[in-house]
Amino acid sequence: MVKGLVKGMGTTLKAFFREKSTIRYPEQKKPRSARFRGRHELRRYENGLEMCIGCELCQVACPANAITVIAAENDPQNPYSPGERYAAVYEIDMLRCIFCGLCEEACPTEALHLTQEFELADFSRENLIYGRDRLVNRHTSDFKVPENVYPPYEGRKGLDAS
Repeated sequence: MVKGLVKGMGTTLKAFFREKSTIRYPEQKKPRSARFRGRHELRRYENGLEMCIGCELCQVACPANAITVIAAENDPQNPYSPGERYAAVYEIDMLRCIFCGLCEEACPTEALHLTQEFELADFSRENLIYGRDRLVNRHTSDFKVPENVYPPYEGRKGLDAS
């Protein structure tokens, strides 16, 4: 009986002097890996145009059907993106998202990016459907607009030629 008691106290004393494995979460945060997938973000070019061209490939790639993209024609005088189209409606339902990163891989212009931010809790379900206003990056990135990515539109050859 005494032998078991001494053995238990020895285990307790060893654990008492061991380095703590817990952290004080709100004040201290553990570093995340470089490949961590958190909150979604839509990037912009350095000139302020959105990188998203409304191709809807991210919507098709999403296995959880969490992304909704509705594209519209881009106005040449006041463009939203460098292409012919832009995403007029871009929503991500964070309640359905499984943070797999397939949407990020499918994006041809690298407009969609998963950040390191992981604190996404909210009190209402409506606030967890992120619209374009919450997804668009407010900071300009160092991503440069490639030269001649989109050649000038000259009409459809078979239909517009007369």
